[in-house]
Amino acid sequence: MTEPRTPGEERLAQLAEPEKDVAAGTRTLVVGPYLTRKRRPSSDGDGEGANPRPPEARLDEITGLALAIDLTIVRSLTAPLSSPRPATFIGSGKVEELAGLIRAEQIGLVVMDCALSPVQQRNLEKAWGAKVIDRTGLILEIFGRRARTKEGTLQVELAHLSYQKGRLVRSWTHLERQRGGFGFLGGPGETQIEADRRLIQERMNRIERDLEGVVKTRSLHRTSRRRVPYPIIALVGYTNAGKSTLFNRMTQADVLAENMLFATLDPTSRAIELPHGEKAILSDTVGFISDLPTMLVAAFRATLEDVVEADVLLHIRDVSHGETEAQAGDVAVVLRELGIDPDDTRRIIEVWNKADLLSAEDRERLATASQRTGAERRPILISALTGDGISELLATIEHHLAMGRLTYEVDVSPENGQGLAWLHENTEILGRETKENGHTVLQVRLVPGKEPRFLNRFPEARVL
Repeated sequence: MTEPRTPGEERLAQLAEPEKDVAAGTRTLVVGPYLTRKRRPSSDGDGEGANPRPPEARLDEITGLALAIDLTIVRSLTAPLSSPRPATFIGSGKVEELAGLIRAEQIGLVVMDCALSPVQQRNLEKAWGAKVIDRTGLILEIFGRRARTKEGTLQVELAHLSYQKGRLVRSWTHLERQRGGFGFLGGPGETQIEADRRLIQERMNRIERDLEGVVKTRSLHRTSRRRVPYPIIALVGYTNAGKSTLFNRMTQADVLAENMLFATLDPTSRAIELPHGEKAILSDTVGFISDLPTMLVAAFRATLEDVVEADVLLHIRDVSHGETEAQAGDVAVVLRELGIDPDDTRRIIEVWNKADLLSAEDRERLATASQRTGAERRPILISALTGDGISELLATIEHHLAMGRLTYEVDVSPENGQGLAWLHENTEILGRETKENGHTVLQVRLVPGKEPRFLNRFPEARVL
């Protein structure tokens, strides 16, 4: 039997709960209010100047986001504008035109592919008689539905409360009502908006404390892995680039992998074996997207610390997508926010995925382009679905992990069976030869941290 909620907990639940109108099957209009190329400011706060993609591609993406939570898309259209309007973002004429369409099509939800201020959102809802959400609100809704673990749920709630806190404006009369104060004369008391902000901030503080525990737990896990130690390989990339499909292919796992934006959210890790027998941990992470809300990057920092700590990053790109270059640029932006240099070729391997969706001509062209690239920057062309190129990818991962590691030649006598077993368990065996006298000569490469124990066991080993 659950304990009854206090009035404060009831109010917080109302503020934190997802919009009831954003339900599967809701008749939805998707609007792309994009600035014309004649005037594309880069610092007006709406992110329009930083997005070089054509309007059609951007509209397709926001429509895909809406479909990811099973909304019924009645229409999707662009609304070109010279500059955002303070009251409604788009012009009054367009507002009236869309009002007629919304009434005629009985639309219950309008998705705006931009960042709306609370006042703009309220004015549009009044003009259209329908629920309005912006890009950030839609992404938060998707994340809220995809989160499965306690950690993921906390991170989404933190981001949602941060978003809601900024939405509390003096635009509804009940928020301006004052509650009774304390003291002999009463005093002015506290307005509802102040109380709501206080409730939200207190809940955010509690979540942040809980997430600190998540950070400590993950830190302990990383410390344990360093003792083993297994190198960490993290998959990063634009949402729907095929990370989960590749993860399943390399680990024989069954992580959800669908042709859908943000199909998976919670991170997953599995052990894999590299060509020469070394074990590594492969980590699948949440996909990135253009104009990813800063609050989401901050909220998911505990999860994304696996990316920050990884020995090798696989940047998965969907090369069959028409906007693959722009998507790669968006991934680079998020990596920089995490303090990672996207041009670090010693640590990052670019993987061109979905080769199976290319024509034979395009596939040959990309394969040639890959071979012409310098060895350090050479991308690997693969198909996670069919398995083509996976063996080359594994060899490349192993090569990157081996950079800076020492290679030794060691002579093992036939009676030293324990030493031979130790080498197979703790080193990469690059070559092996059995001599006439029964001795085994091996070329081995050491993983970090194993060199002191190796030299203690085999002091006569020779560096190659």
